[in-house]
Amino acid sequence: MRFALPAALLAAISLASVSVAQTADQPDFTAEGFRSHVAFLSDDLLEGRDAGTRGYDIAARYVATQFEGLGLKPGNGGSWYQEVPFGDYRVAEGSTLTIGGKAFPHNGDILLYPGADAQLSLEAPVVFAGYGLDAPERGFNDYAGLDVKGKIVAVLSGYPKGTASDVGAHLTSEKGLMAQKNGAVGMITIRNSAEMKRRSWNAVKANASHGNITWSENGKPYSAAPNIRFSATLDQSAAEDLFAGARTPLKTVLAQADKAGGKPKGFALKPSVKVEQQTTAKTFSSPNVLAVLPGSDPALANEYVLLMAHLDHVGTDPSIQGDQIHNGAMDNATGIATLIEVAEAMAASPNRPKRPILFAAVTAEEDGLRGSQFLAKHPVLGNGKVVGVVNLDMPVLTYDFQDVIAFGAEHSTMGQAVARAGASMGVKLIDDPLPQEGLFTRSDHYRFVQEGIPSVFLMTGFGGEGQERFMHFLQNDYHKPSDEIDLPFNWQAGAKFARINYLIAREIADGAEAPRWYRGSFFGDVFAKDQPKAAPVK
Repeated sequence: MRFALPAALLAAISLASVSVAQTADQPDFTAEGFRSHVAFLSDDLLEGRDAGTRGYDIAARYVATQFEGLGLKPGNGGSWYQEVPFGDYRVAEGSTLTIGGKAFPHNGDILLYPGADAQLSLEAPVVFAGYGLDAPERGFNDYAGLDVKGKIVAVLSGYPKGTASDVGAHLTSEKGLMAQKNGAVGMITIRNSAEMKRRSWNAVKANASHGNITWSENGKPYSAAPNIRFSATLDQSAAEDLFAGARTPLKTVLAQADKAGGKPKGFALKPSVKVEQQTTAKTFSSPNVLAVLPGSDPALANEYVLLMAHLDHVGTDPSIQGDQIHNGAMDNATGIATLIEVAEAMAASPNRPKRPILFAAVTAEEDGLRGSQFLAKHPVLGNGKVVGVVNLDMPVLTYDFQDVIAFGAEHSTMGQAVARAGASMGVKLIDDPLPQEGLFTRSDHYRFVQEGIPSVFLMTGFGGEGQERFMHFLQNDYHKPSDEIDLPFNWQAGAKFARINYLIAREIADGAEAPRWYRGSFFGDVFAKDQPKAAPVK
């Protein structure tokens, strides 16, 4: 998971109840079965399962073999694999951004991001466009009165204070598309005050040093906004130069943005900007692993429920002293273990689900949800379609969770399935305890939300010792070599997590109608305007 982190129920469930006798609708989930998958997938042999590496390919073979052993069908025609063509794109040394005649080298006070052009030379005037948000129907109209056609837009990072975190995170991810729609050719991001306090410039540079991995289309990197020829982020000193002589000083703009609901107005900036950039690319491929369990109702044969988890992690880091392998036991061997255990329960049930199930272990989540994006845009189901997504991403399983956060539950009728599953197990649904992280848009299901498909994923909650254990993992083990099998796992909690996700997926697969977005849901309104909607549950 790329971390950053909705809803209602109650009571505790004893761990012993996880191992109730097997029935058609209550299969047996065991701690031992769950642990076995995590142990293999987080072994040093797999070297952190980075997309495009031998370790990832071993993990992919393991999952495909598990699917085959369960009697599932290959999910991509006659193959278990959907190969995804990737490029690792990086800005070459010597690339510069010149502001009003002053050249800033890449990876100094400015960061350039890889683009589609192997070599780019572009100069244009710059217009400040507030947060760069263009969604008037939602009260965001930063481009009103601005002429940015053929120009570069400078925008603040983030979104106005008081905006719902999932909505704000979505809007942020669409800024390039919004700039393109208004005719801009480039985009410069200026960090707002909260961002500068939260992350140092050195941390921003370190993150950018990993390059930009994305899937390729016709030999070029996929981009949702291909007409945005370049993008950059500025540190404070370079941002001050960009605002030299501006009618509103940068300090004032940042202060306005720091207020609740603050939306600084846009205006033309005086310095022009010139970019001289070279982009290098290293190509590779990495597969999504796909399997299908056919449904039992011929009338629903084209309505698939997708269960998905990311198989990749972040590989190895030779710069670290000592253990250099990021084993990714929690992130996300636990999600894959859940996927396999639920697939086994579905396949073993004497009463097959009515709708077919597509099981997907996807690649390159850690590189920006790229494998799931490729799958969402390159369907493998022929005349079929995905009608709902249950995503399995990094449950923290060092405690007996008594509650869960169900991201997406408030946006569609899938939330009712989550609520009923939790109620049957005595697991409460709680509100997001980390709204600042915008988690709904930061895991693989979001790529299907963008295609108009209702989705949900669960995070283990903060009840009892949950908050302490969860935050301890985030602060000490998340994306570190210590995320390995010798963490104090509660394997019964893993079996419990598999059970609740089985119940959710099973109800969706057997439901009288496919999941629907609720009327008034921001994501349903944006991505599924013409789909029938359901009345929200009060």
